[in-house]
Amino acid sequence: MAVRVLLVEDDAGVAGALAETLHAHGHAVTSAGRGADALHRHHGADLLLLDLGLPDLDGLDVLRKIRQVSGVPVIVLTARGDERSVVRGLRLGADDYLTKPVRLAELLARMDAVVRRARARTAPAGDAVVRVEDVEIDLGGRQVLVAGRDIGLTTKEFDVLAVLAARAGTAVSRQQLMDEVWGDAHLAVSRSLDVHLTQVRAKLDRPGLLTTIRGFGYRLGRG
Repeated sequence: MAVRVLLVEDDAGVAGALAETLHAHGHAVTSAGRGADALHRHHGADLLLLDLGLPDLDGLDVLRKIRQVSGVPVIVLTARGDERSVVRGLRLGADDYLTKPVRLAELLARMDAVVRRARARTAPAGDAVVRVEDVEIDLGGRQVLVAGRDIGLTTKEFDVLAVLAARAGTAVSRQQLMDEVWGDAHLAVSRSLDVHLTQVRAKLDRPGLLTTIRGFGYRLGRG
């Protein structure tokens, strides 16, 4: 699957080598060495590969600003692998988070999965609305209301909740959740799912509505 990639990386050597490799696999790559450049040039991309150690802006701030205006898929690709940065990146709306050095085969597979899921989200959708108590989940409009108030889920948070909502009252395994949301359960990172579920629970603010089934998965609805 060929995509237009905006590579945001301030190390010219790393950027050049990665761009050359991605070109060889059929992708169109544009490089940017500064966060400000990413903010101006992300509109024409199908995917952003975003380093966090940029010279002008912290990459997480770049991610936050992009998420305010765009749902373009973003994979954080950085040497910053501490738990706090990973969790913050996912909460700010990163579709995936990889720490350097990363294996090329894994990067290409994750790029494919992220873009495939993004394209599926923009395909024509049905108008199904799922209601669980005072929670209303509009699967087509991608909106969640709790007691009539939009709770503002991120793209990935909505994707997780939508899988559960489509099977409301039924147990859904972690494997199935990761497969449907990330495109491949083997590529998904378990802690990514945990971070997003924690955020969904907090925003729903309905204790007991999204329950954990120990050793298996999750269920939306009190059963």
